[in-house]
Amino acid sequence: MSLDHKEQVIQYVPFTSFVHPSFWHSLTDIKLNVDKLNESTKQIYGRFTYRDDIGTAFEVDGTSFNKVPEMEQMYYNITGTIMNKNTIEDFKNIDKAALLNSIGEIIWPNIRRKTWISNPNSLLSFIILSFADLKRFHYYYWFAFPCPSQPTVYLKNKSKPVSTVFSNKQLEELSVGFKSLDTEQKCFFAITKEGDIIHVKPISKILDLNKPTQSEIDIDVVFAFIDPSNGPNPGWPLRLFIAALLEHCPSLSGTDVTIIGIRSSGSGNLNNSNVYTIAIPQNLQTVDSSGWVGWERNDKGNFGPKLANMSASMDPIKLADASSDLNIKLMKWRLVPDIDVEVMKRTKCLLLGAGTLGCHVARDLLAWGFRHITFIDSGRVSYSNPTRQVLFNHQDCLDGGRKKAEAAAQNLKLILPTVNSKAIVAHIPMPGHPVGESLLEETVTNIKLIIEAIAEHDVIFLLLDTREARWLPTLIAAHHGKIVVNAALGFDSYLVMRHGVGLRCMENAVSVNSTYIPGGLLGCYFCNDVTAPGNSLKDRTLDQQCTVTRPGVAAIAGALAVEVLVALLQHPLRVEAPALYNLNGDEDIASEMQGVLGPIPHSIRGFLHSFTSVTPTCAKFKQCIACSDVVINKYREEGTEFLLKVFNSGKYLEEVTGLSELQLAAEMTDILTFSDEDQDQE
Repeated sequence: MSLDHKEQVIQYVPFTSFVHPSFWHSLTDIKLNVDKLNESTKQIYGRFTYRDDIGTAFEVDGTSFNKVPEMEQMYYNITGTIMNKNTIEDFKNIDKAALLNSIGEIIWPNIRRKTWISNPNSLLSFIILSFADLKRFHYYYWFAFPCPSQPTVYLKNKSKPVSTVFSNKQLEELSVGFKSLDTEQKCFFAITKEGDIIHVKPISKILDLNKPTQSEIDIDVVFAFIDPSNGPNPGWPLRLFIAALLEHCPSLSGTDVTIIGIRSSGSGNLNNSNVYTIAIPQNLQTVDSSGWVGWERNDKGNFGPKLANMSASMDPIKLADASSDLNIKLMKWRLVPDIDVEVMKRTKCLLLGAGTLGCHVARDLLAWGFRHITFIDSGRVSYSNPTRQVLFNHQDCLDGGRKKAEAAAQNLKLILPTVNSKAIVAHIPMPGHPVGESLLEETVTNIKLIIEAIAEHDVIFLLLDTREARWLPTLIAAHHGKIVVNAALGFDSYLVMRHGVGLRCMENAVSVNSTYIPGGLLGCYFCNDVTAPGNSLKDRTLDQQCTVTRPGVAAIAGALAVEVLVALLQHPLRVEAPALYNLNGDEDIASEMQGVLGPIPHSIRGFLHSFTSVTPTCAKFKQCIACSDVVINKYREEGTEFLLKVFNSGKYLEEVTGLSELQLAAEMTDILTFSDEDQDQE
């Protein structure tokens, strides 16, 4: 029968890519945390098998990025490359034909070096050209399975079932021999017959890799390959095998070659395998003079990329969690490569006060990646709150108003469902606010709640309305050695400061440098005071009881409070990070002191009436009413009893710390100075 070359040219069945969702999850994680802006290619693994229901599926999943491929029965792993571009323009504009030809220029010399004979699986490879839009979780990708466009060979007659060539006994021998092959030998191998007995052999037992070309092959040898096709035509792997075989054995030109396409079921049955008789022309066009092909067609049947829209299939909660960290991870790519993203996720923050400051601080903590936030507040949401306190809305004001701590914690979850936000409804006892018998039990309970909460958290934010409300958490935090960040508001001014942690105040200040103060010796909110806090709400009108400020002040102070904390966590000395007396002074000193995000001030005082700010620094005061050794030791000795004495009389703190004597000495100095002036006048 004469061959009609146009009708009987072999039509290889191409692979059809199948990408598991886990592949995009892994790619996203690698892009954000490892590759960042790096576009260099990455080795990955894919696999294929014969399945009668889906045909030539080529699969990749989350394990494709492993250093060692996952081994699954009846699956054949192939090494490939992924090229993930940074922009959609780069993805679109890359010359696809030139890319494939450049890869062919790498593959073909390796084939000529005969390395494939000892490892036939290495003949097969694949490429994924991709672009990951991580804002929308859209993934554009295009698979290619590189093969030379030549030589052109023909299918002589139609393929026929393997059962027409081998008996059942021989098929069993073929199945056993196939299973006994090493993994790297299974994609392409040889079959020989010795009488009626079938032998399965690696390619290296038939082809001599030490010879540049091989002129003779035993007439009884039949080559075989893993055939993923489920139709009458052979699968894509045969295309490259024929090119490699004819390069090594050019004497096969003008002959017919029998090749078996192995189609093994899950049980190892080979009855679905096909036998192909391939007619090879006498005059073959060389691979060197031809281009390379292999780009996959898209779902419309055209040569073009595919789109995986993972925003529709991913869990919305996981999607929100991954997206919320995008801004921070993008910082790490180029702007701050040394930033530690995980430290924010681990840090537990306690916010005392769920008002205007507390709401702003919580939102900024979320933006920086903090995921453990607890609110302490005893107030309720009123109708005047939602316009200034950004975590509340009108519904929170109805029916007398929800508890602020509970509403803030729950509304924070509406912004990011994965945040671990909690609420503690508790009133904070204060110096100068006497505790009557009727409130004693409730006060003791509140004290216990506050102490336990401070002990369980890493960072304490003081975001309260009054000066005296900050005393108890300042003392307890100093006792436990916790990081404290304080924010306070005036009408058009604000204060943000960090408290010293660790080192206690000394009798002398020899540890205080002339240019900076070590982090452990920094003063607290009360270290500049020489009087104990009293009841600041007594005999106050409404405008004096409420925190009346310019609306922008709280947002600025809240943002700065969080920025101070983040800078502190990123500093190599952490809480011991020193504070310079003048951040705008000696640049050499500043560079030595700064961390990943720069030097960290002790405090920031801002003034909106002039739109200026200063960064004063002060050391611990040995007679401080909150963080001095004498107060902390008194609390450790007497516990709640000491606290109740302070609440019932603010002056008690002045007696304990010696401030009363200090004030008396100052008054006596003034009297004596006044007396001396009178004598001089006389």
